[in-house]
Amino acid sequence: MNLRELLLAGLAGWTAIGIVGTAISLVRRERRRAVRGLAWIAGVWVVYMGVLLTVSLRQRQRVVAFGQPQCFDEMCFTVVGVSEIEGLPAQDGRRLVRVTVRIANRGHKPESEDLIQAYLIDREGRLWGESPGLSGVRLTTRVPAGQSVLSEPVFAVSEDATGLKLVFTRGHRQPGVLVIGDSDSLLHRRTVVPLDQR
Repeated sequence: MNLRELLLAGLAGWTAIGIVGTAISLVRRERRRAVRGLAWIAGVWVVYMGVLLTVSLRQRQRVVAFGQPQCFDEMCFTVVGVSEIEGLPAQDGRRLVRVTVRIANRGHKPESEDLIQAYLIDREGRLWGESPGLSGVRLTTRVPAGQSVLSEPVFAVSEDATGLKLVFTRGHRQPGVLVIGDSDSLLHRRTVVPLDQR
């Protein structure tokens, strides 16, 4: 857990204590005190969200080089290869792109990153998610401590897609959306791995 995640955890804990205090004030019929407590909680969250959105909008998009790892806690994901799959029929004028990703566990016990997903984005901003049933080892696979495995997610992209980039994300239903400076935070530009710069 980094400093920014600790800040969010501390704010969440402080908020929980504040809500309990406010509830106690209401039970004791101390309405003015309860309103003051709620105002403090709301005010601190407004400031925090303002900082989060400002940082998200001002930070440049991070570009990770081919072969450079992106780490989420103890799990690191490195794009090590990309190829087109020939011979398998793609539908609707699409082509199949396979991305080889090394998943490494730098922790001291078997781990997995259960929320990790990947998608491709092209120069025009179009998105393509992973094609189910074609990828083999999943990005969420459990990896023994100190070891690595290869995952090969497959994406069906438009024939005219150019400038493809891979994005790793934990999605929108996780605490990272409220972590200042996290690539998954609200309105933050996603970290990308260009697939044509090997």
